[in-house]
Amino acid sequence: PYEFRAALLHNSPRHKTVLDKAADLSDWGKALPENHGRGIAVHESFGSIVAEVVELSNNSGDIKVHKVYCVIDCGLTVNPDAIKAQMEGGIVYGMTAAFFGEITISNGQINQSNFPNHEMLRMSQMPEIITHIMESEAAPGGVGEPGTPPIAPALCNAIYNATGQRIRKLPIKNSGYRLV
Repeated sequence: PYEFRAALLHNSPRHKTVLDKAADLSDWGKALPENHGRGIAVHESFGSIVAEVVELSNNSGDIKVHKVYCVIDCGLTVNPDAIKAQMEGGIVYGMTAAFFGEITISNGQINQSNFPNHEMLRMSQMPEIITHIMESEAAPGGVGEPGTPPIAPALCNAIYNATGQRIRKLPIKNSGYRLV
């Protein structure tokens, strides 16, 4: 998966540099224990490029996300602590959406009225997040949203790597997996 993406990015050096750094940070080529998986994704939005690698384990459908490696090139860096916090928040939001996000309807009414009916990632389900900010001379980009889009594909690719089952429809909980 990493090599496939890297080969597609030969005309996008910023993207490839970010992807390469994420693979390097996560020891991409290193073998994982049985029932463990690793997935990778890269994304650009708001002038920033983000690559994420997810490492997880599967125990009879119970998925434990152990680590997320996040690399961002947001151009000129102004406040590294704020960038890291935004990446972490985006990862939490994206994992929540990927595992639990759905709107259901009963008798013509939406069942989820507001946050009390919205399942969220719990502290016990939170992975360790390792964020690396690339040095860049590009114009400053956004850091509020770019951490969210790559987490779902990286997560689904890691589940496939651990289980051999492709996730083709979100939320993941409807595919028989439970986040622990």
